[in-house]
Order: sequence, then C-alpha cells, then structure tokens
Amino acid sequence: MPTTDVVVVGAGVTGLTAATRLRRAGQNVVVLEARDRIGGRLWTDEVDGVRLELGGQWVSPDQTALLETLDELGLETFARYREGESVYVGRDGVRRTFAGASFPVSAHTESEVDRLTGILDKLTAQMDPLHPWDMPGAAELDRISFSSWLEQQSDDPEARDNIALYIGPAMLTKPAHSFSALSAVLMAASAGSFTHLVDADFILDRRVKGGLQQVPLRLAEELGDAVITGTPVTSIEYTTEGVLVNGTWQARRVIVAVPPTLVSRIQFTPNLPPVHMQARQHTSFGIVIKLHITYPTPFWREDGLSGTAFSPYQVVHEAYDNTNHDDTRGTLVGFASDENADALLALSPDERKARVLDVLATYYGEKALHPSAYYESRWMAEEWTAGAYAVSFDIGGLTRYGATLRQPVGPISFGTSDVAGLGFQHVDGAIRIGRMLAEALL
Repeated sequence: MPTTDVVVVGAGVTGLTAATRLRRAGQNVVVLEARDRIGGRLWTDEVDGVRLELGGQWVSPDQTALLETLDELGLETFARYREGESVYVGRDGVRRTFAGASFPVSAHTESEVDRLTGILDKLTAQMDPLHPWDMPGAAELDRISFSSWLEQQSDDPEARDNIALYIGPAMLTKPAHSFSALSAVLMAASAGSFTHLVDADFILDRRVKGGLQQVPLRLAEELGDAVITGTPVTSIEYTTEGVLVNGTWQARRVIVAVPPTLVSRIQFTPNLPPVHMQARQHTSFGIVIKLHITYPTPFWREDGLSGTAFSPYQVVHEAYDNTNHDDTRGTLVGFASDENADALLALSPDERKARVLDVLATYYGEKALHPSAYYESRWMAEEWTAGAYAVSFDIGGLTRYGATLRQPVGPISFGTSDVAGLGFQHVDGAIRIGRMLAEALL
C-alpha cells in the first residue's frame, strides 16, 4: 500500500501551491486530481485555431501573491487593451460611448453611484476579509439581501442596478436578491475596496502570455509524477493517527483542495461533524457563460473603441477586448450570468449565438454580427466544478457557517480560493490559501 506524508486532493492552484511548499520543506506528497488535466478552473486551450483562456485569466495590481508566483515561475504578462472609448447601454436602452471613469448617466444617477460606492468603501474598510463575520454589524448585513439593502440606500433604480451589477452578475454570478449585503461587502473587501472592484482598468489589468493555466502547469512540473490525474477521490478514512484515501493511499495528513460544494462527493469515515456538512449545504456556485468571439481584425479599435462595454440591461452584461498579445485577429470576451445565463441556456445553440451577437452588435455595431470563431465556456456543465466563478453562502449563511469552511477535522485540512479572504475567487486567493495550508501542516 503506497504511503506518503500528505495526500492533496485537487490539482488546482491551491492544492499545487500547498504541495510544492510541502515538497520543498522535505515532505513526501501525492496530488490526486479527478480531471484528466491540471489546473482546475484555469484552462487554456486552442479552439478553432484560437488560443482561449476558458477559465480564469486576469491579473490585477493588488494580487501580490499571484504576482510573486508569476515572478518565481518566470511568467510574463501583458496589458489588456483599453485605448479609446467605452460603451454603456442605460435603462432607457440607448447606447452611449464615454471616456474615463464616469459613464454617461444622469447627474443624479452619477451622484448616487458615487455615494453608494463611498458607503461600500467605508464598510469594506471595517472588514477583515478572512474573518468577515467579525466586522461591526455583520449579522444585520447578513440577514438582508443585497438588492433589498440597495433599495434602503437609494431611490435611483439605475444607480442600484449598476452597483448590483458589479457584485452580482459580474463577480458572484448570482442575482442580487439571492445573497446577503455582507457577502457583497466581502466581495469588495477581497479586492481591497469597492472602488477597486468597479474599476475595470484595475481589476482586469493584465493577462499572462500564453495563458494563466501556466501557473498550475509549472507547479505540477516541479512535482513530477507525484501528480496523478484521472483519479477522483471518493473516500477518506481517518483516525488520530492518519488517513487512508481511496482505500489505497496512507498518509499522515490530507488536504482537500476542492470547492466546498464538492466535498460531499467524498465518503468520510467517520462522518464529518454535522456543522461541517451543514455549512457546505449552504454554499453554492453561481452560473456564468464566458463568451469568446474572434474576428479577422479587432475592428472596434479602428472605430475608436476600447472594447470595454457593459450594461445591467443586456443579456451580455459586460465585454472586453481579449485579443492575445501575439495575434493579429481580434477577440472579444463577454459574460452572461445568473438569470440571463438561465435564459440563454433555454435556447438552442444557434438561437443562443444569435442572441449574443445581437447584443455585441448593440455594443460594437453591425461588424460584430460576423465573427470568424465563436465559443462558449460553460463551467456549470463541468462535472468537477458545476458552476463559476466561486461558491458563496446563501442569506444568513456567512455569519452562521463561514468560519467552519477552513477548520480542519482531525488530520483533514480544507481550503480553496472559495474560502480565501484577499483574492477570494481569484488565483491570488488560491495561492494565499495554499500557502496557509502548507504552513499549518509544517
């Protein structure tokens, strides 16, 4: 029977970060991955002759753990194209272009957006994102939906819709009525402030040349044949002395580095404590379709547009220039989430494509109707993810159960980007949690 010091479940960035740190400290490590590939929610692939980042891809200035890792691995980045005007479609359905940070809304709406941003910045300043349940007023904020909280704060529906967009559709990929105001503050605090979160030039700053999946791929290279793919972990038996994984691997400790929603697919003997099982039942993934649309040239640049477009009132709520640094073709990336994703998924593939291209034509003009390649990343259909970008709690769940998700049970440790503080739901958070898991074991 194979024996090792630590078994790591999951070859995403969290698991691989923990595993490489443990290996460097002299520990024997085995990483078991259910998928037939490395990287979890990071996946760079060539589709119809275009290199696409099907999962996570962005690097922002505040993501210091990721930036350190990129330097360590010798990976280079390039800036997202952002020259020219951006596009906004308002509540009145009118398309308008603008430059700078202030988008074209009425003076009252702009004032309300600024005021709400200030309120959320003050709240995030009171929160330690690793312990959001400890902030003043956390229980009250966790008992009210974000949409209801916004209605209490402002009488301007377009201001509320835009603030909700930044947290709900754009980040948690859930309707604003389905998560708490505390969860919204946590999402903002994980980026340093709400101001950071709404600044596309900050939060969507750079990309990695060749794709962000190179981070887990290079970490896995360091571990060599200690990483075993195509091996779902279905059982973990544990005592105070150690663990037995899949009836095959004996170890002193095990790190379960998969989303909380997948933990229940493992049979634990004995059962996990009831609060652990309950806590994970109160988390869920959002739903988002990531859209990759390629054209012979980046025509929007010729038309004086940056490629940035957004609207709370369009099925594709945001889109950006996602052209690869080494490509003469132009690629747009767009996102349709929560109830808009539900509506698109009810259509046939041809109807869905036509609907998406109609929205892009609203943003960029008739040329957007004629792409050379079109692809949809549908993470809700991935067996070992079943949603995107990360799990979040239902209303009231964060203060009730949030602390449980990072608590070890005997020789079992848990952690992914889903339970990070800074960098929550990003690669940066996955690295931070992976480091924490390794340090705790060492």
